[in-house]
Amino acid sequence: MSDQSVKLTVYGANQICASCVNAPGSRETYEWLQAAIARKYQDASIEYEYIDIFQPSDKEEQEAFSKRVRDEEFFYPVVLINGEVVDEGNPRLKKVFQVLEANGIQ
Repeated sequence: MSDQSVKLTVYGANQICASCVNAPGSRETYEWLQAAIARKYQDASIEYEYIDIFQPSDKEEQEAFSKRVRDEEFFYPVVLINGEVVDEGNPRLKKVFQVLEANGIQ
């Protein structure tokens, strides 16, 4: 078990990204990531957050990143771990697991 705490954030939207045809929606990806991570790292201390890029946020950092996604700098959903972009569009578990482990999750 790790005593590290990690924050996983998913920025997405209800509508599916135009470039991500046949990919799951952002909310489904968020829930899938939670389930997959919980199976592999059962005792890990991970905080999860989902942010809809089309819903205004009172947090400046979230609003600024949401604008970057809306301006098509990233394909959504965008997965961040501790503020670092890990993957976008159709995220791969292997990549997410690698970054979690690099952040002390075991």
